[in-house]
Amino acid sequence: MQLRKFLMVLPVIAGLGATPGNAYGETEPTFNDMTAEEIRDHIENKHPAAYYILAQKLFNDEQRQEAVFWFYAGQLRYRVYLTCHPDLAPDGDPALFGSLSEQIGRPLNVYAFGDVEALVATIDQVLDWDRETPNGFTPKPQCEDAVKLQRAGLDDLRRMVTSRAEDIRQTRRENGLPNH
Repeated sequence: MQLRKFLMVLPVIAGLGATPGNAYGETEPTFNDMTAEEIRDHIENKHPAAYYILAQKLFNDEQRQEAVFWFYAGQLRYRVYLTCHPDLAPDGDPALFGSLSEQIGRPLNVYAFGDVEALVATIDQVLDWDRETPNGFTPKPQCEDAVKLQRAGLDDLRRMVTSRAEDIRQTRRENGLPNH
């Protein structure tokens, strides 16, 4: 079932970043076609799905901690976008967010929760980066309430992970997952 949902949104993911090209019908490369460096360049101005694609590319390239950073930065920016635009068609960005969070976020979270101290530090870095970095896709001044709400939610996650660190480790041990 999850695979079918992913395959349904795959054309949407593939089309992200595509813009009309020259008179001969060429298009700009999609996020999937770009290198991690190309995606990272001015990422603050890109659709939040770019952060997820970047995270996946980095994760697959064994740059796991950086992948976790961009995943959480992307999740924060995507949540702000969705909260700020509650009237989006449910089969568009809200569905894409869910699919990306499941397909890309699940393995990243399995990895990230294996080192709760590193995860907490990464969430702190994401919150700092977000505070200091403009959002060219969903401008902060127009979405101030959404920004506050979603930043508070990420901070709540950070506090929960901190307070339940030993429970998280124990649950992972019981499920055969490594703790780093």
